[in-house]
Amino acid sequence: MIDLPTIWAAIIAFAVLAYVLLDGFDLGLGLLFAVERHEEDRDVMVNTVAPVWDGNETWLVMGGAGLFAVFPLAYAVIMPALYPTIIAMLLGLVFRGVAFEFRFRAITEQGRIWWDRAFLLGSLIAALAQGLTLGGLLQGIKVVDRAYAGGWFDWLTPFSVLCAVALVIGYALQGSAWLIWRTEGSLQRRARTRARVLAIAMLAMIVAVSIWTPLLSSHFTDRWFTWPNILLLSPVPVLVALVGWGFWTGLAREHHVTPFLCAQAWFVLCYAGLGISIWPMMVPPSITVHEAAAPPESQLFLLIGAVILIPIILIYTGFAYWVFRGKVKPGMHTY
Repeated sequence: MIDLPTIWAAIIAFAVLAYVLLDGFDLGLGLLFAVERHEEDRDVMVNTVAPVWDGNETWLVMGGAGLFAVFPLAYAVIMPALYPTIIAMLLGLVFRGVAFEFRFRAITEQGRIWWDRAFLLGSLIAALAQGLTLGGLLQGIKVVDRAYAGGWFDWLTPFSVLCAVALVIGYALQGSAWLIWRTEGSLQRRARTRARVLAIAMLAMIVAVSIWTPLLSSHFTDRWFTWPNILLLSPVPVLVALVGWGFWTGLAREHHVTPFLCAQAWFVLCYAGLGISIWPMMVPPSITVHEAAAPPESQLFLLIGAVILIPIILIYTGFAYWVFRGKVKPGMHTY
């Protein structure tokens, strides 16, 4: 049944997915600063996202604000359970944002190096924190009397660490694929080489997380491995394999955009798998979407604003990417 809580759950899920797809390669570029030593190529990397990077984070704000306004019970439980990781993520995003701005204005070469290191560190902290947050949510949050009843470090487990490493690898893959699309020459060739290695690591992480997740909860196990669910959900791993074939075919034929689209498709499929596993839980394993929802009047009022704002955000985001399309070359300034 499609009702207001279901609609809002879909809106928030879309906002989070849009953030992961758009800001993922942005964070990935910061992570790739760890292996990219050429200052001129680092400038090119940053210039590929300079016109759009801050707009990408609009979707994160929408997802968080939607959770606060429409699912206040879920917000009240998730935040105290995951405060350390969420605070670390926000600090990492702020840190990398400051570094992004100031690296262009560094007076000395040594100053530029330090801002580049800050950009790398902020990207790494944000990516790790997002993975830890995801793992902490998936493994379940202890709730008693509609309130968080766990400890300060319940989120820190081997599973959440695995999710964090997987997300870092995935973002780095997105960043490499983005560079294949938006750059040329030696930087593009290095990005293609790194993408091959990162894609193998990404597939290994997908397999590891997919095997471990059903072991976390009987709800996950029943969702994936009972009949007829196992038949209905079997296309997901098949599609992951097909996307992998498209990715390596694109690399072998030196396509520019195909690897990036395939990397994004992997994220979409993983996200779909997570959604299938969790639904209808908003806070696994005990709070559902309908239990966490605000009164219908509040949901309807906020939905009117969302119906107006989301198309506007989509339009200006698409326009920004269209205006700044094409290859970015050394010496070009888009910021």
